Amino acid sequence: MAKSIFISTAETKSGKSLLALGIIDHVLRKTSKVGFFRPLISEPAAGKKDVDIDLIISHFNLNQTYEESYAFTKTEAHAMIAKGQYNEMLSKIIEKYKALESKCDFILLTSSDFSGEGSAFEFNHNADIAKNLGIPVLVLGNAHQKNVQDALTPTRLTVDSYLERECQVAGVVINRASNEIREELITELNKLYDNRDYTLSVIPCIPRLNSPSLRDVAEELNAKVLWGEERLDTLVHDYSVAAMEMQNFLGRLREDCLVITPGDRGDIITGCLQASLSKNYPNISGILLSTGLEPQSSIYKLLEGLPDPLPILSVETNTYETSALVKDIEASLKARDKEKIAICLKAFEEHVDIEKMDNRFTSITSNGITPKMFTYNLVQKAKANKQHIVLPEGKDPRILMATADLLEREIVNLTLLGNKEELQEVITKNGILLDLDKVNVVNPTESPKFESYAEQIFEMRKHKGVTMDVARDLAADESYYGTMMVMTGDADGMVSGAINTTSATIRPALQLIKTKPGCSVVSSVFFMALEDRVLVYGDCAVNPNPNSEQLAEIALTSAETAAAFNVEPKVALLSYSSGASGKGEDVEKVRNATKIAKERNPEVKLDGPIQYDAAVDAKVGAQKMPGSPVAGQASVLIFPDLNTGNNTYKAVQRETGAIAIGPVLQGLNKPVNDLSRGCLVDDIINTVVITAIQAQNAE
Repeated sequence: MAKSIFISTAETKSGKSLLALGIIDHVLRKTSKVGFFRPLISEPAAGKKDVDIDLIISHFNLNQTYEESYAFTKTEAHAMIAKGQYNEMLSKIIEKYKALESKCDFILLTSSDFSGEGSAFEFNHNADIAKNLGIPVLVLGNAHQKNVQDALTPTRLTVDSYLERECQVAGVVINRASNEIREELITELNKLYDNRDYTLSVIPCIPRLNSPSLRDVAEELNAKVLWGEERLDTLVHDYSVAAMEMQNFLGRLREDCLVITPGDRGDIITGCLQASLSKNYPNISGILLSTGLEPQSSIYKLLEGLPDPLPILSVETNTYETSALVKDIEASLKARDKEKIAICLKAFEEHVDIEKMDNRFTSITSNGITPKMFTYNLVQKAKANKQHIVLPEGKDPRILMATADLLEREIVNLTLLGNKEELQEVITKNGILLDLDKVNVVNPTESPKFESYAEQIFEMRKHKGVTMDVARDLAADESYYGTMMVMTGDADGMVSGAINTTSATIRPALQLIKTKPGCSVVSSVFFMALEDRVLVYGDCAVNPNPNSEQLAEIALTSAETAAAFNVEPKVALLSYSSGASGKGEDVEKVRNATKIAKERNPEVKLDGPIQYDAAVDAKVGAQKMPGSPVAGQASVLIFPDLNTGNNTYKAVQRETGAIAIGPVLQGLNKPVNDLSRGCLVDDIINTVVITAIQAQNAE
């Protein structure tokens, strides 16, 4: 039977997504067999899905369909009750829950909010579900814009009601508390439930989570995007109706506000465009045009001549109705809101008593290490001894999004290379939640270190014909400047490659940082986080066709890398045959590499040549290579060439859903790592974390 918990809200808009994200993220560190279930959902708009289900399934890539994730819509439930079929409805809910339970170690359930005339029914329904399934209830309260007693009262009444219905209550979490009342709320909760072994937590109000994006506004109002579609992720912290003349309205602008005005007010549109470019006025999120009127052709011509104009939306409703609709838009989390999700996870870890929660109802035993646990352990290790990482490609939006996440979670210290004004433009354009004043931003040519770095490059490369002028040109290049930061100790490591090629990242490192003593080649590994274990694949990114000597070195270096990241190295050198059965030039290369590696370090568990199935499958390994210390249990798999390795890691990643972390470069004196130009924000974050740990190990 799967372990479960039922999050039940005491009021509307309690922010259950934050709690759900935190709990599932935590449980996924122990098992990948996690499910999410909602007994009742509100009727989604045509063509849309329940936002909570879509968020959780999409963000965590859970192994379940949308249809498996809920039992009924509220409309369907009320129709069955009207027909006297409440018990049948309850049975169907239990049946669907049990179907999901059959493939899960843990299931999180969330209630619908108590709202409107159906709130009494919803509570009774939630209580019946919890009681019949024997699931503990975690009551979630809402303290937004309330004093202590107003926040406690509905929460206490909900707990009492569940207890009266003989349901098991496991704890109370109150969300969205102001800093002024948070400590007092914690004290009062402990007084209220001092005789019960409850999980008790209070999460502060985080204003950024309450702000919808322009994309949310456009979707909720079915607005037409006239301009700035690429900037729709910009957050709206406030709104302002422009009904007066522009010279009077300018003084009423507020930071990150959405300006609402009729579509024929060209003066307001042009005035806002000018204000957005002025340092003397607050930043404007966008313009929302009401009444269905669109700007005249002269305004369009003006917009076309601007390099990056404000986003402009248009709706049919009048100005008053539009402002009322905007005010009611909820900032519901979507899977695309990576930065907000990161904020939620950080808030959960900082403010929820997860240790007590673990002891009560999320404690799960796992035989292996899950992808979430692997990445979680890496992050914790990186945070324990913060390193300074330089990111040369500061103008890439993905780099800036990763920077926001890394700084929000306080994982590393960062330096971004680039022009600060240009970086700010990218941040504003893409709605990235990053304050550049909290980041070390360096423009290489304007840096006090520029001449010093150029002189050092000249001294190191003059034997290759590099002049002082060429050295200055190299120092002005972000990749070379970042490499010099690492070489001189001004940074502990570098991550690049989101824009630049692999050679542009590795060449400066080879020329300036150079390889470790005893290493003749720079190679790479990928950490492949499978469902229940982590494998190390090498070399899948750097060396096209290593010879036997190089392959042996790659195998031993990969074993060292695996051990440094708590993966016990059992190294398999792969080929198309196992043991002594195969003949041919390719298999002989692997056989010789295995011999060389064993001679260089007989302490490493290593074998080859061996086929992939014999390396990872115990039954096949016992049959093909009986007595091998590696067959059937390999954790480090060394491919004979780049063609085989690169295709295999990508095939495994795509077909199994494994998390591929890398490429992680090995063999350099100091850590420099390369990104794929198609990398995602999560790939950048993982690579920075890996680089930080490499820097720790090098200390």
